[in-house]
Amino acid sequence: MLKLHFAPNSRAGRIVWLLEELNLPYEINKMDFHPKALKSDEHRSRHPLGRVPVLDDGDVRLFESGAIVEYILDRHKNGGLKPDPQSPDFPDYLQWFHYCEGMVMPPINIIVVNTILLPPDRQDQTALGQAQRLLAKALGPINAALASKDYLIGSFSAADIMLGHACFMSNRLGCVSDDMHYLKAYVERIANRSAFKTAINMQ
Repeated sequence: MLKLHFAPNSRAGRIVWLLEELNLPYEINKMDFHPKALKSDEHRSRHPLGRVPVLDDGDVRLFESGAIVEYILDRHKNGGLKPDPQSPDFPDYLQWFHYCEGMVMPPINIIVVNTILLPPDRQDQTALGQAQRLLAKALGPINAALASKDYLIGSFSAADIMLGHACFMSNRLGCVSDDMHYLKAYVERIANRSAFKTAINMQ
């Protein structure tokens, strides 16, 4: 059985969401989102940087969330969440799947560090402002792409698992402006999916 090493409020939520969408059996090793747990020798043996998610599948171990998503889809069950490479939707699928970590998550990471993780006297307001502006720019093309679609490629896909989770987090951080109507509606659609609710409630 697949085993997911998980901590709340992390990218590991994506993997729970995916497993729930695909109705795959799995077990969870739930850890605190705290250095005492994540930086322990035990967990560093799973992930050299002491981060989550980590997926164990027999003798296979993976610790990069995008790679874990692709691995599950290709090795265990696609469930229609990844279009065929010959599909006209495949290029857009690839673009939005990777747009998450390439464009959206880097500023989110800076925002989280300078609003949640660091004490007020160590927060860098200049870096925070730059990250907030960069995130707003990165979210603009997503809002535009959703003007005529419910999901990123029309039907729900693993690109929504990756990028949708980041959009949800952006909104929770107060970084999705009210004029991004399509993105706001998209986040609401995602939040109403039963599999997503399971993942978030595990936080």
